[in-house]
Amino acid sequence: MRSIAVLTAAAALLAAGFGVQLNAQAPSAAPGRGTPRATFPAQQRPPGDPVLIARGKTIYEINCRACHGPDLRGGDVGGPNLLRSDIVLKDDIGELIEPIIRNGKMTPGVTLVMPPMPQLTSADVRAVAEFIHDVVSTARGQGAPPPGPPVVLNILVGDAKAGQAYFAAKCSACHSPTGDLGGLASRIPDPKTLQNAWVAGGGVGGRAGAPANRVTVTVTQPSGERVQGALVRVDDFMVVLTTADGQRRSFARRGATPRVEINDPRDAHTDLLSVYTDKDIHDVTAYLVTLK
Repeated sequence: MRSIAVLTAAAALLAAGFGVQLNAQAPSAAPGRGTPRATFPAQQRPPGDPVLIARGKTIYEINCRACHGPDLRGGDVGGPNLLRSDIVLKDDIGELIEPIIRNGKMTPGVTLVMPPMPQLTSADVRAVAEFIHDVVSTARGQGAPPPGPPVVLNILVGDAKAGQAYFAAKCSACHSPTGDLGGLASRIPDPKTLQNAWVAGGGVGGRAGAPANRVTVTVTQPSGERVQGALVRVDDFMVVLTTADGQRRSFARRGATPRVEINDPRDAHTDLLSVYTDKDIHDVTAYLVTLK
């Protein structure tokens, strides 16, 4: 088994060989299809010759796959990612790739980092370049949604009765289906949004005009004076709050003085994050969507 150090060194050296070289300046105009193109991803190439691409794939699999991987993202030997290679993007028909493949790469003062491949003809390099460009063009669409209409996920797969029982056991101390959560499903009609909101404790309750999930703080001075209000900011050195009459008060903190007690209504939701099962979440959601 190759050591991690050897593989890491190989990756770095190969990056120096093919990666740094790939930053070489391209000719002002390349032959064939080549005129200076815009930088990636604005570059657009017409589809290549399928026969030439297939031939290039075969040559690549034999000579290049071990270093650069089947998808050009780097292989077992640790070669650089060709999808992000500047020279690959600037190359047109192999004119920038061929010198590297044919001559290899030596780093001054270091051993050979990419062996030359004189056995490959210019036609072979041309085919390999066409294959590489085809893979790069295909990779541009990776990460995008699959073609066709968007997939609609049905998250209403829980048992509403079980959800009601769970709600009664875990949630009823703070929430009421006929009180703060009355009409919840009408206010948040999308089940996915509703589920995300209640799991995070994101202000699904409350009525219009009432601040949802307001974090409050009580500061008790050494003299016994207690000041309460909405928390604005707190850290190891300062606590800032707004009192009920709109005054902003700031208190310096020195260790445990003054005493600071923070009440965050979302704490109960946070505590349950390590307790919920998938079934619990689905059941409660199935119940909450009935609160219209």
